[in-house]
Order: sequence, then structure tokens, then C-alpha cells
Amino acid sequence: MFRKIILLMLTLALGLMGCAPTGSGNEAGGLTKIRLPLGYIPNVQFAPLYVAVEKGYFREAGIEVEFDYSFETDAMALVGAGELPFAVVSGEQVLLARSQGLPVVYVAAWYQQYPVAVVSKTAQGITSPADLKGKTIGLPGLFGANYIGLEALLFYAGLSDADVTLSSIGFTQVEAVATDQVQAASVYAANEPVQLRAQSYAVNEIRVGDYVQLASNGLVTNEATRASNPDLIRAMVKALLRGLADTIQNPDEAYEISKKFVENLANADEAAQKEVLARSIEFWKAEQLGHSDAIAWENMRDVLLKMGLLKDSLNVNDAFTNEFLP
Repeated sequence: MFRKIILLMLTLALGLMGCAPTGSGNEAGGLTKIRLPLGYIPNVQFAPLYVAVEKGYFREAGIEVEFDYSFETDAMALVGAGELPFAVVSGEQVLLARSQGLPVVYVAAWYQQYPVAVVSKTAQGITSPADLKGKTIGLPGLFGANYIGLEALLFYAGLSDADVTLSSIGFTQVEAVATDQVQAASVYAANEPVQLRAQSYAVNEIRVGDYVQLASNGLVTNEATRASNPDLIRAMVKALLRGLADTIQNPDEAYEISKKFVENLANADEAAQKEVLARSIEFWKAEQLGHSDAIAWENMRDVLLKMGLLKDSLNVNDAFTNEFLP
């Protein structure tokens, strides 16, 4: 099923390559207008981007950003085809896309640790990857970081999909775990576990990052933009990292700014949502913001090869670069 999704996106991308320009976007009053896919619904976890918009960092960089909360696979196809210049995606998507001939390249690491975890009620007794055997596990679908992170944990435990029951539940992991629709769910460690605890559920977490270092979420572009407009990439990266640094330094301010971008955040459980942001920040911190670690990329490639999602080894140095960091 996963390969069918990738092949479908590749077909779309190849079709677009024949007719789409490789430009950076539309000019809007002297600004380059960029539609930026994020791969998830509006959420306080995107605070650095909201801060960069609110404080004018994108505008100072000559960019007007429109956020697009669409699926990662769709974004990769469009960026690979040159239809869009940027997207925020997880590292495995870059390698999977390149294996299908899409000329994408990762230019700034947002997350330094892979943020996916499997969460379950403590009564389920799931405390290690091996405990997932025989369990029904919910996830948004057979795509994206939730899927790859879960597969990495299963592989670590010597398990496969045949040893568990995978249930596509959309982005309803909190409700599904709370109401026992599933015994566990693949989630972002900074989000759903916090929400479940805020609702007084005792839960266990198995974090992917505790078992393997993998290339995680960051900013991706395509080789055409890299060749024709490196200054745009440099400006985009700089604005993103300024927002990221400000959010890490002043999370309370970032939280208030996020209220303008996330519907109903002002009416949400503030303690829980601030905990989501605080946990996210722990995944973002680095000695040098935006820097990609080659070891994380090599590990990601090796995991995908062992899972059978990559047929041939790739040179990971072609998949990422640190050349656009400030």
C-alpha cells in the first residue's frame, strides 16, 4: 500500500514536470509569494513559522508565506516537480522521493530528534517495542513520519506488520486511545501524549528517538531552485531559523502569537498546549540550529533499506545540505 502511494505521487510529479515552471512562486508587491505545505493541521507545534510571519522575518527576507496543511506525500510530489519551491517534511520522505527520481533536497533541519512515539494506556502494559506484538495500533495512514517511525520500532523489535494490526484512524489518535478503539497509536511525542495526560489518562510512551537516530522534519526544496535561486533558499532558511530561535528563547511570546494562527487555541487547555510547545522545543534544540547530521541520514537510509521501502542504497550526501545555513 505504501509503495502504491509513493508511485501515485511519482506519477503526479512526472506529469507536472512536463508542464510546471521551476520558479519560486508569484511576485506579490515586491515579495515572492510562497505556498508552504506543512503536512499537519494548524498547531502550536508550528510556532516558529508563526513567529517568523508575525515578526516580519519572512517579509524582511522578501517572502510572503501562505501555509498549506496538506499531506507530506502530496507536498513532495509538487516540490519534486518544481510546482512548489519548498515544503516542511520528514527525512524519510526525502529519501523515498529521491529513490523514485524526484530531485528534492533537504536544506534545514527543524527537528534534531525524530519526534514520533507510540502511546498507549498504562493498563495495556506496552513499555517497549517488543510489547507491540499482537496489538492493534492506530495511525493516520500508511504514509508519513507516523508510519515510518512505527515501522522503525517494529523492525527494532524484530517485528513486522504481520505481527500487529494497523488501523488507519486519521488524526484521531487521542480519541482512539482514550476510547480503546486501538490499543496503541503512533503519534508525535510532543502532542497526543500531552493531550491524553491532560484528560487524566495514564499513558506509556515508546519514543523512536530512544532507539535510533533518524533524520527528522525540516525544510526541503528541489534541485532546480537550488541551482537557479539559491538566494531565495538562503532567505527562507534564515527566516525560519530566526523564528525557531525566538520560539526557543521566548516560548510564552511564541504561544501568544500562535493564537492568531491556530483556531480555538485561545480557548484550549493552556497548560496542556504550553506543554506541547515545551516538549517540541526539546526536539528542536541544537548547538547550531538547522544543521543536518550525516549519521542520522545514514541511519534513516539503512532503516528504509531493511524495511524494504528502499530497493537500492542512496548517497545520503545528495539528499541534504548545510550550505544554506546562516
